[in-house]
Amino acid sequence: MKISVKWLKDYVALPAAVEELARKLTAVGLEIEGLDRPGEALRGVVVAQIQESVQHPNADKLSVTKVDLGGPEKLQVVCGAKNFKVGDKVPLATLGTKLPNGVEIKQAPLRGVDSFGMLCSAKELGLSEESSGLLILPPELVPGTPIAEALGVDDVVLEVNVTPNRPDALSHLGVAREVAVATGSPLKLPEPRLAESGEPASSKIKVRIEDPVRCPRYAARVIENVKIGPSPQWLQDRLKACGVRPISNVVDVTNFVLLEYGQPLHAFDLAKVAGQEIIVRTARPGEKMTTLDGKQRALDAEDLLVCDRDRAQALAGVMGGEDSEVSASTTRVVLESAHFQPSSIRRSSKRHGLHTEASHRFERGADLDAVVPAVDRAAALIAELAGGTVAPGRVDVYPQPQPLRRVSMRYGRVEKVLGVAIAEADCRRILGTLGFKAVEEGSGQTTFEVPRARVDVEREEDLFEELARVHGYDNIPAKLPRGLAELAPEPPATEAERRARQALAGAGLSEVVNYSFVMPRVLEALGGKEQPVALLNPLSVEQSVMRTSLLPGLLENLSRSVRHQVDTVFVYEMGRAYLRDPAGGQGQQPAAREVPRLAGLCWGLRGGRTWTQKDARADFYDAKGAVEGVLHALHVDGVRFVPAEAPAYHPRACARVELADGTVLGHVGELHPRVTKALELPRDVFAFELDTGPLYAAARLVPAWGGLPRFPAVLRDLAVVVPLELPNDEVRRVILEVGGPLVEDALVFDVYTGKPIPEGRKNLAYAIRYRSPERTLTDAEVGTAHQRIIAEVNQRLGGALRA
Repeated sequence: MKISVKWLKDYVALPAAVEELARKLTAVGLEIEGLDRPGEALRGVVVAQIQESVQHPNADKLSVTKVDLGGPEKLQVVCGAKNFKVGDKVPLATLGTKLPNGVEIKQAPLRGVDSFGMLCSAKELGLSEESSGLLILPPELVPGTPIAEALGVDDVVLEVNVTPNRPDALSHLGVAREVAVATGSPLKLPEPRLAESGEPASSKIKVRIEDPVRCPRYAARVIENVKIGPSPQWLQDRLKACGVRPISNVVDVTNFVLLEYGQPLHAFDLAKVAGQEIIVRTARPGEKMTTLDGKQRALDAEDLLVCDRDRAQALAGVMGGEDSEVSASTTRVVLESAHFQPSSIRRSSKRHGLHTEASHRFERGADLDAVVPAVDRAAALIAELAGGTVAPGRVDVYPQPQPLRRVSMRYGRVEKVLGVAIAEADCRRILGTLGFKAVEEGSGQTTFEVPRARVDVEREEDLFEELARVHGYDNIPAKLPRGLAELAPEPPATEAERRARQALAGAGLSEVVNYSFVMPRVLEALGGKEQPVALLNPLSVEQSVMRTSLLPGLLENLSRSVRHQVDTVFVYEMGRAYLRDPAGGQGQQPAAREVPRLAGLCWGLRGGRTWTQKDARADFYDAKGAVEGVLHALHVDGVRFVPAEAPAYHPRACARVELADGTVLGHVGELHPRVTKALELPRDVFAFELDTGPLYAAARLVPAWGGLPRFPAVLRDLAVVVPLELPNDEVRRVILEVGGPLVEDALVFDVYTGKPIPEGRKNLAYAIRYRSPERTLTDAEVGTAHQRIIAEVNQRLGGALRA
């Protein structure tokens, strides 16, 4: 944002040095990125009046002039231009001046005649690209006046870095208010004086708002009998200082008020407004309009428009239309001053690739209370500069008046939050100067009305921030952070997660981190019943829904690895799945439940391709072993792997992972061929996915001392033939149940099928360890228990002792 220091002086007294002004503004949060002094390049150039001009004695194309600089003596200057006459006032570069084009002026003879300076063109002064002769200055200028002052460029322009949360500072009045606060000087606001006459404005223009949410307020004034022409020099100078090109008096006034108040305005030619009515509505299907830049634009149904009875006249808050622009033939003007919803303007601006001074302010949040003062100020200036007549009154459509936001502040918390004590009286003074009005007093607190321009102030902490920046960040003492008497213990879930990572790394799996956004068709291929939460504004179709499982990310990792000819993929991920909440989106309820999970994938050669061992491909037991490694690291006992069916897994190799109390942790198994085919993946992919909430809750992270056994163990082997589909866990559970309390453990060490084992059956061999904590067991006690186990296995599981 460019701020003219000369302009700023109209509203507030400034420090003597511009550098001090820049320092104070930076201290209150408006960083000054640069100081531009356009008049510095013209130092040494003054206004001179030509008193005499004669032909050069030795050159047909040169003239010898005598010029008046306001002193007793006249200077002799040789000039090659012919577009002047005696009495004209022109720029003179005095001796020692260095012009913007690098030419340094020295006393030198030109064809035998001494010249004591140089009469300059606009091009030589760096004011234009082309020039046909000397720059002829206005006749009222006084000889000897510095040319920078005469041309209105004796200014300093501040380049202010206005952050997106401070749209109130996108104007000269907004910055002036900050200067007033920083320096303690009073703020002087413009006071437009309107001489109204004729029929009321409401009889000349009607306004209808069809979308009061996107356009809460629309005000209009009518000015008649205007004469379009160039703006006065002072107005052009102020616009140029801020980087705005002057166009005509009416248009320049709207730009001037924009830079003054921060409120965008637009002028319509009333004669071109069909039906003498302005309608604020959204675009209709297939509607088009041509904007002021000459481009025809296809409008979206979400675009907010300012229209007349027949067609769109402006893309609201962004750019006006070509059909109703002010031209040299305009005599009746309608001034628009409105307020638009920031998000609506932002979307239209992005959609059409148009970023204007108006959209820049509306996108961030313009001041709703500036709508009326700005249109009155502009109407007064147009009447003054374009000779117009202002119609009495204004059309001000404000369907749903919005109350001012109120924020309470407790004075006792100021020091706790900021680290410095600020007296209550100083708090009131600072906030009052910033425009915050105290409306309610309480015990140790005050409720303030927030100026509408301060869209960034919503809560008590925002008021504290205002106090801090005005009081001065440098005045807040530097202190070390307060230490805690003792460190809070690490959450158990953090330690459980660390151990799970170590276990998976030990099993040969590498951790990956994927996006939480996935492609819908991947979830469909996995066959999940959960309806995913869709994103309102996705980056792409591939990332358009929230994941309900961690497997899609791992499968994408596998797909990418296979395309790069990787022969081993053992990976895992810890993250959250997002399950739709039926009550989500109501009040403060999130749209989805976040479920922490752990998933892994095994595919390809186990251990990679080497010269020293035979290629062995990953199988079900690699994935199951990784899960068992995590369970062992967390000391979770009694977990069962129960044959099951799940949509994403092959029925021949899928197990449900259950805790001892029946809580289901997840599944492990081989991906179904239907899934690998749909996603164009290789076969023999093994994966697992667990809910870590109940898993971590069941973890025993603190070791429990149990003492060393005092008596020796007795080992017995047991080989039983059981049905082929009977899982080992069922047999082991019966052994431990029947053999208790003497059976300490039972481990399967062999599984065999084939002759002489009958078809449809298998042989399971167990190493059973017997031990008593009280005494040494006898062979008779062990034999009795062993026979009881054999009998129960045969009876309950349909088993038979292996001969």
